[in-house]
Amino acid sequence: MAAAPSTSSAKPSHQVVTWGASVDRQGEAPRDRSYRMVVRTSAGGTGTRVHLSNAFGDQPVTFDSVYAGKRQEGAQLVPGSNRPLTFGGGGSVTVAPGDSVFSDPLSGRLTAQSDLVVSFHVLSAGGPSTGHGMAMQTSYATAGNHSGEEGAGSWTDRTGSWYYLDAVSVETDRRTSAVVALGDSITDGWQSSSDTNRRWPDYLSRRLQSATGSGIKGVANEGISGNKVLEDGAGVSALNRLDRDVLSQPGVSTVFLFEGINDIKSHSGVSVEEMVAGYREIIARSHAVGTCVVGATVLPFKGWSEFDPESEAVRQGVNAFIRTSGELDGVADFDKMLRSPYDQERLLPFFDGGDHLHPNDKGMQALADAVDLRSLECDR
Repeated sequence: MAAAPSTSSAKPSHQVVTWGASVDRQGEAPRDRSYRMVVRTSAGGTGTRVHLSNAFGDQPVTFDSVYAGKRQEGAQLVPGSNRPLTFGGGGSVTVAPGDSVFSDPLSGRLTAQSDLVVSFHVLSAGGPSTGHGMAMQTSYATAGNHSGEEGAGSWTDRTGSWYYLDAVSVETDRRTSAVVALGDSITDGWQSSSDTNRRWPDYLSRRLQSATGSGIKGVANEGISGNKVLEDGAGVSALNRLDRDVLSQPGVSTVFLFEGINDIKSHSGVSVEEMVAGYREIIARSHAVGTCVVGATVLPFKGWSEFDPESEAVRQGVNAFIRTSGELDGVADFDKMLRSPYDQERLLPFFDGGDHLHPNDKGMQALADAVDLRSLECDR
């Protein structure tokens, strides 16, 4: 007798990154310290998993208590929302130097565009810590183990950095994917207003959430202030962190490449040909794993102390490649959007954060608005 057709309406699902931040080497890692990290979600879903990293540590780090909850305000959580996370079924996990770990999925739904709070206690550590230095978001820390508490009373130390936590993912249907922004301090959000989620990837995330035709809902911000494409320095280079920070993210379908100004303005003698070779490697490695690559033109920076005609010539050559080579799956002309019509080597004052390099809140929003959402999805 033939089997009856299935009546299940369940749709295939997978994990998609809903928040991310590139990590780097930070200061000495104290033991017996709790951290309450505040992050903003992009995609919503179930089965929340958090990713803890010891990528830059030289000693094991033991997390003996990890919780996830919903923020009410400051360090205060919504009552009843703070729940323990497990790792391989256990409440404690030790992460070896250079390693990282995902938690087990947490039951329940994580809402899009909400403040998730991940609290954890570091029982033992030492040597350099791993984290993201410039968060543009206030988080909290304290001595002793207070990770399970929902109140704000114990969380006396404020911090503008994220420690150990470098990604959060959710389970959602297979039609949903994520874009990862690979960049420098402009992507990281410098000169945007702190604690307001006004980095340009935040604005892009809000656009994507309200876009009915786009399957991309996750946005991970993998910008590092001072970062370069070709050379290590402020964080390892874009080339050297591409796999860890971008291509390994769950559910990523698109890399958004907006980086190069720090290579160009550093007076290191970098050429257009060298920059293009770096971009081509990022494109090739991303395409090899089936990921689209959208590139953004490099912003003008006349008025910044390192500006000179030689670096401007390289910027123009790089932007010509981005605009006309056809090697990218899509282009966002950030330069055209933010430059002054009266002096195209300068940011329009209305968008200038004050240092002639970094956009203000209005400039950040203009960058996100310059992205054609259709360009983020390609046939790969």
